Amino acid sequence: MVSPVEKQIYLFMLVIVTLVSVSSFKVATSASLSAPSSRSPEGQEAEALLKWRDSLDNQNQSLMSSWFGKSPCNWTGIACNEFRSITNISLSSIGLRGTLYAFGFSSFPSLLSLDLYHNSFYGSIPSSLGNLSKLIYLDLSFNQLFGRIPSEIGLMTSLHKLYLDDNAINGSIPEEIGSLSSLKVLGLSGNSLTGPIPASIWNMGNLSLLYLLKNELTGTVPQEVGNLKSLNQLHLQFNNLTGPIPASIGNLVNLTILALLENNFYGSIPPTLGNLTKLTLLDVQQNQLSGPIPPEIGKLKLVFKLGLFINNLNGSIPGEFKNLTNLQNLGVGSNMLSGYLPPDICTGGLLVNFTANDNYFIGSVPKSFRNCSSLYRVRLDRNQLSGNISEDIGVYPHLNYIDLSYNNFYGELSQKWGQCQSLQSLKISNNRISRRIPPQLGESLQLQVLDLSSNYLVGAIPKELGRLASLFDLNLGGNKLSDSVPLEIGRLSNLEKLNLAANNLSGYIPKQLYGCLKLLNLNLSTNGLKESLPSEIGSLESLQVLDLSHNLLRGEIPPQFGELENLEALNLSHNELSGSFPSTFDNMLQLTAIDISYNQLEGPLPNIKVFNEAPIEALESNKGLCGNATGLKKCQSTIRNRKKNKNIILIAALILGTLFLGFIVVGFLYIRRHQTVRKAHEMPRGAQTENLFDIWSYDGKLVYEDIIEATEEFDSKHCVGAGGHASVYKAMLQTGQIVAVKKLHTLQDGGIANIKAFESEIRALSEIRHRNIVKLYGFCAHPRHSFLVYQFLEGGSLERVLRNDREATMFEWTARLNLVKSVADALSYMHHDCLPPIVHRDISSKNILLDLELVAYISDFGTARILKPDSSNWTSFAGTFGYTAPEFAYTMEVNEKCDVYSFGVLALEVIMGKHPGDLLISVLSSTTSTALDTPLRDVLDQRLSPPKDQVAEKVMFVVKLAFSCLQTNPQCRPTMQQVSQELSIPKVPLPLTLDKVALEQLVSHA
Repeated sequence: MVSPVEKQIYLFMLVIVTLVSVSSFKVATSASLSAPSSRSPEGQEAEALLKWRDSLDNQNQSLMSSWFGKSPCNWTGIACNEFRSITNISLSSIGLRGTLYAFGFSSFPSLLSLDLYHNSFYGSIPSSLGNLSKLIYLDLSFNQLFGRIPSEIGLMTSLHKLYLDDNAINGSIPEEIGSLSSLKVLGLSGNSLTGPIPASIWNMGNLSLLYLLKNELTGTVPQEVGNLKSLNQLHLQFNNLTGPIPASIGNLVNLTILALLENNFYGSIPPTLGNLTKLTLLDVQQNQLSGPIPPEIGKLKLVFKLGLFINNLNGSIPGEFKNLTNLQNLGVGSNMLSGYLPPDICTGGLLVNFTANDNYFIGSVPKSFRNCSSLYRVRLDRNQLSGNISEDIGVYPHLNYIDLSYNNFYGELSQKWGQCQSLQSLKISNNRISRRIPPQLGESLQLQVLDLSSNYLVGAIPKELGRLASLFDLNLGGNKLSDSVPLEIGRLSNLEKLNLAANNLSGYIPKQLYGCLKLLNLNLSTNGLKESLPSEIGSLESLQVLDLSHNLLRGEIPPQFGELENLEALNLSHNELSGSFPSTFDNMLQLTAIDISYNQLEGPLPNIKVFNEAPIEALESNKGLCGNATGLKKCQSTIRNRKKNKNIILIAALILGTLFLGFIVVGFLYIRRHQTVRKAHEMPRGAQTENLFDIWSYDGKLVYEDIIEATEEFDSKHCVGAGGHASVYKAMLQTGQIVAVKKLHTLQDGGIANIKAFESEIRALSEIRHRNIVKLYGFCAHPRHSFLVYQFLEGGSLERVLRNDREATMFEWTARLNLVKSVADALSYMHHDCLPPIVHRDISSKNILLDLELVAYISDFGTARILKPDSSNWTSFAGTFGYTAPEFAYTMEVNEKCDVYSFGVLALEVIMGKHPGDLLISVLSSTTSTALDTPLRDVLDQRLSPPKDQVAEKVMFVVKLAFSCLQTNPQCRPTMQQVSQELSIPKVPLPLTLDKVALEQLVSHA
């Protein structure tokens, strides 16, 4: 028998022997790895990668230039374990194109992560993919792969995350995919998958995210969906699924997002959904659901979006909705709901979007709406609502769209609408609104659509509406408005539709309407307008519909009307027009509808199809028309010849008279020549040459004088900013429009400071039309005062906001993310949608201006460069230190990658709340992956509370996107088009050139 002491000695010796053996094995292994042969595992993996690389259609040379030799662990995009066997391949968003057929999947026994996201791989997914038995992470999304998902994918039993989204994969989802029992994320969205969802998927108990949206899946969702107890998000939207929504979904108590919209689900909404107390988004819109809304929905206290519209739901909205205090988006429109709107719908003060249109609701607007300052979009149209509209309306600083049409509201329009400075669309047609239109509506300067038609409005149309420079649809028809048409309507240069029909308007049609150059539809019918038709209407080249019927118009039809080459419908009936049709109408080949009945017109009709085929009702009750139309008498050729001869004599007389008059005019001009030259030198260039400020329907000289007056000849008290070459002034013009005037400093010799920047800014902005780029209204080049006129943005610069602690604290994460996306969209437009492309060259926080809603606008194009492919794009240094790409210091070559780098700096500045100076140094002196080791808490603006949930993911995504834009090698940076597209993707993928695992580690530091 062995004693306890002997037993301990024996065990101790056994441990020593084991340690010595293991140490010897490691030494031997290390020795063998230090000199790999071509047939070693390391050499075999290198050989497999090089073979695959050589099979590709194109290669990212800057990235894959490190791919040589037999030690892949040092190659870009490759990571190895301690035994020098490849564990990670990360080649996302680098423009690779080719197939996966030559990829030796069996050559990588240790591979844990394969990331080929956002390239151009095509062909089918090889079945040999199943050899990657240890793979944990696979991302082949956003490529061009097609064919079926191989059933061998079920062999990859270690997979935790599988992304095949946004390809062209078709066929059915293989049943074998259910064998992936460890899978937590399954992304198959954005393909062409068909057939039912495999039953095996409903047994994947570890699944937390299921993305099957945007396919062509059919069949039902069975009760077994309740087995997915770990599920956090279920996305089945945009398919052809049918059947009832299973009640067992109520068992998924961890669910935060349930998206079933745009399918063919029918039946009632299961009350068991009330068990999903963690739900933040429930969207079942655009199905065929019926029955009442279950009151249990009121238990979902965390829901911020509830989409129920476009179904067949009936009954009333449950009173339990008062518990939904986090609600931001509620859509119940286009159903058969009745009863009253919930009185406490905005008690939480967060409601942004509320659509309840096309139902049978009664009663008044909920009282909680009066102080619901968060509202952005409201649709209550086509119900049976009533109440005094002036008492139920408050001031909504964020309101963008509201439609209260087709109800029974009464009372007068509130003056408060003018204080809704973000309002773009106001529709209150077909109600019982009375009294006058408040002139304060002219203060809502963002209005694009104003529809007050079919009410009982009286009085004159306020001339203040002429301030609404963005208006493109104005409908005041069907009221009792009186007086004349305001001349100020002619200032609405963006107007496309003008309807003032069926009122009591009098006076004449103002010739100033020629200022509405974009007008498509003009309807002034059924009024008391008189006098002659203004020939200036013939200059409205875009006009498609013109209705001046049922007035008291007289005189002849101007020949200029025949120049309306795009006109499709013309109604001049029920007037007192006389004379014959001008010959210019012979060219109006687009005209398809005509009505000239009940006038005193005579003579031949134009010989074109619309007149020849017109019904007699459209021509009747005139003085003596003739032509080829059915029911009209034929025209006599002798009459035409007599008329022709008379015209020839008249033309000859006019020519002789013109020549005689010409001799007199030439003599007069000779005498006045020197006076004219002297006056021309005294006038600003903008007034001499062309109407550069026609947005106000004024000539350049008047606007020049208006600006001088508004700034008191550029008095310093109107100055809102100054730089080395120019100062910026705030000016309110006589129209009420507030503009920013950038006045260039004048040199001692009378020249303009930095004239090159002045010309560059005009050249660039005259080519640009984008919602996130500051608008240039006009310019003036004059030795005394040279300036540019822009839209005025009251929020100031991004640099100023970030430096102000109080304002920066109010600049919350969602607004910052929106700002980054807006700048990316604008740069993408400049680089990829402008021909030739425009490079800004000075993207910085001082050149990003904000409106009062913190919407971003790129400004200051003084250094902008228009790229011409046939000429040199090399230049001198331009830009702001700290934002300029490092290569520009030694290449001086202008290209889009300079702006990409500056955008990366700006994006980090927005997230950090300050310029990322020290962080940039670490990025430039090390790899991007090293820079990502910075704890996330050190990257976030400490003045804000840390972001949470989806917002936190988006912030992380922007940080990573910014780092990818800061690559030292310009060719490794993404394009702004790629950046813009990435920021538009609803799923938060982890793209471009950085390792996803590294980013997840970054999060863990926070």
